[in-house]
Amino acid sequence: MKDLGELKTRLIAQARAEGFVSARICRPWDVPEVPARLRAFLAAGYHGQMGWMEERVDWRANPAVLWPEARSVLMLAESYTPEEDPMAVVGLADRAAISVYARGKDYHDLVKKRLKRLARWLIAEAGDAAQVKVFVDTAPVPEKALGQAAGLGWQGKHTNLVSRDWGNWAFIGSVFTTLDLPVDAAEPDHCGSCRACLTACPTEAFPAPYQLDARRCISYLTIEHKGPVDPELRPKLGNRIYGCDDCLAACPWNKFAVQASDLRYAARDGTVAPPLAELAALDDTEFRARFSGSPIKRIGRDRFVRNVLYAIGNSGLGELRRVAQGLCDDPDETVADAARWAVARLS
Repeated sequence: MKDLGELKTRLIAQARAEGFVSARICRPWDVPEVPARLRAFLAAGYHGQMGWMEERVDWRANPAVLWPEARSVLMLAESYTPEEDPMAVVGLADRAAISVYARGKDYHDLVKKRLKRLARWLIAEAGDAAQVKVFVDTAPVPEKALGQAAGLGWQGKHTNLVSRDWGNWAFIGSVFTTLDLPVDAAEPDHCGSCRACLTACPTEAFPAPYQLDARRCISYLTIEHKGPVDPELRPKLGNRIYGCDDCLAACPWNKFAVQASDLRYAARDGTVAPPLAELAALDDTEFRARFSGSPIKRIGRDRFVRNVLYAIGNSGLGELRRVAQGLCDDPDETVADAARWAVARLS
């Protein structure tokens, strides 16, 4: 077996060569605070309709249970810093605001391929002694807590990972391994008295700093929430039809944001301020074709058009009333309800 310290140095260098902006290491058991926080989050009902968060709680709360043989976790950050101001579109009444991360190719595919290449490199270098598993956002892994334990950054008051080196525009991935690699120091909190992310939230989704009530979060409401959105919250969505960047964009640490290394994260045609009227007219086939290879595709046409109709209702533009009227009898009752709501708002 090669010297593990030297192997770690080369592994970090290889991760950067793959395009990751940062790579650091912790132990699977370095997040003892997660079980209590997770259970408090679930007990408060902050997870809303995300019932999958209640499944395999033991795994989600304790990464050491997920794979008992693992001895180290390589945590990685990949930048997707936007080229344009993500808040500029929020002021355009007839246009839709789509979250920065969803404007390009689906990050799950890009990050996982990079993680797998890195894992194969590690196996080739370490030999039979190395076993690995890679994860990016789809497994019961507390990635943000592990990221802080490894020193990638810290969980800010908006609960997302923040770094003094790359801001908070980054995807997080992990490589679990049976190798006992040297670990890095955890990153302390550098938010101080700043409340920029909390005050930026249009729906007041933060009951307290470092706590998120997903039931009021626009990202949750436009992506995860099925059925009609609470009428009290609909006006607060504005023209945000898929995700929300307000709390991320407000973070002052973004002055250190790093340019995205993969051009495929750049916005695709039709994802930066597309016309609401154009999006509302999409049928299922057109929706799937337009958003093929995009994370947007997974919510389906009906939920997507529901969101578009809420944005139309919030536009204040009488000329969009006709667009909403055309969907008042949509086969999907949630879409029809959103259309009727929009018509009433614009009458």
